[in-house]
Amino acid sequence: MTIWFRAHYEDEDLWQYFEADGEGWAVRQVEIRGVDSRPVTAASLKEVLHLRDHCDRAAMSRYEQQYGVLADGRVFDGWEDELEADELSVEEFEQVWARARQALGGQADVAGLGS
Repeated sequence: MTIWFRAHYEDEDLWQYFEADGEGWAVRQVEIRGVDSRPVTAASLKEVLHLRDHCDRAAMSRYEQQYGVLADGRVFDGWEDELEADELSVEEFEQVWARARQALGGQADVAGLGS
């Protein structure tokens, strides 16, 4: 079962948005920072795995510089206990994802992969 949620970390002025699979791993992740709501991350597990399996380290480095780094671990456990955490609809997540990807340079150039 896929779940979409967000959590706010006030001390870092950061909103994290996740699409997580049934085991709690991030499938896609968006991070938005500051009062100007600047996207700093919009990373996809599908793209990261493709780069890992088919490209060199330089390609992975370029991806991470453009789209940030996907969470490395289960993100689902305990998110509901965060003070400012909310479950999202898929539509809400897709809107945030599309805005973040556009702001960070559009779709990843990963051998034809979309998001």
